[in-house]
Amino acid sequence: MHSVFNPHSPQGRAVATLWWAMLGVGGAVWIAVIALMLIALLRRRRSAEPATAGVEPPSARRAFVGWIAVAGVILAGFLVYDFVLDRSLGGRASPELTIVVTGHQWWWEIEYEDSIPSQCLVTANEIHVPAGQLVRYKLRAADVIHSFWAPTLAGKRDLIPGYEASVSFRADTAGIYRGQCAEFCGLQHAQMAFYIVAQSPADFAAWRAATSAPSPPPTDSLASYGKSVFMSSGCALCHTIAGTDAWGTVGPTLSHVASRSTLAAGTLPNTRPNLMAWIANPAAIKPGTHMPAALLSGEELRGVVAYLETLR
Repeated sequence: MHSVFNPHSPQGRAVATLWWAMLGVGGAVWIAVIALMLIALLRRRRSAEPATAGVEPPSARRAFVGWIAVAGVILAGFLVYDFVLDRSLGGRASPELTIVVTGHQWWWEIEYEDSIPSQCLVTANEIHVPAGQLVRYKLRAADVIHSFWAPTLAGKRDLIPGYEASVSFRADTAGIYRGQCAEFCGLQHAQMAFYIVAQSPADFAAWRAATSAPSPPPTDSLASYGKSVFMSSGCALCHTIAGTDAWGTVGPTLSHVASRSTLAAGTLPNTRPNLMAWIANPAAIKPGTHMPAALLSGEELRGVVAYLETLR
């Protein structure tokens, strides 16, 4: 269950604890207010003396000021608690991995930083991380305001154009954790998901090594034909495929796209029929998407899909 009530990280547990504390104290205050209101109503009905209009007893004034003070103390306490919690989460040990996450309408660009620029790895919509290790996420927006939120792992952080935010957290155990854009960013805001795939350190190292290497050229005749169609059409102008002449930066990189579990930022499972439908008419699946329909014949479309399925 991808929920703040099912945390799988120290940061997620801290946020959940704060939420339960706010719910408990807020619930107690609500119960107290309702109880006092009922007591006042019962006393008013039992009183035989008519109310004196415009006269406020000193005890009522003291009670009014006292309850305002209590509310102020509670709010100030939560302000301090939230501030200390935020500072403690931001001041943890140095991260072992830094990932740059850029929000686009409506997909996520993922870049793994490295001291050697040629070893930087770029992918899309799926974030692989080593379980048990602290990861820092640098958050940027390419167009409008987005919000990065993985409910089971950490709180929300806004991505604001021209400003870089950051959040650090670790996944306690291996697993797949769903995330979502939590700030309305346009027509397909609801279809802007991402997945954090936490793996053992050994599995993560193997994944990173495999993903950093270009996919081998296709050997199947249909896939080879599809590659030539891809490179000669507008596809190569928008997308990147490592090891080829496709270096477009408008859309998500398609290097190793067949290894991803979903298409279009979590909109569809990554299957052959869905891939064909997405390429043929993406606006029918995700209205408002900036990806145009591919003007391909049936044979050309089958070839392109066969080629993309080799990119593992």
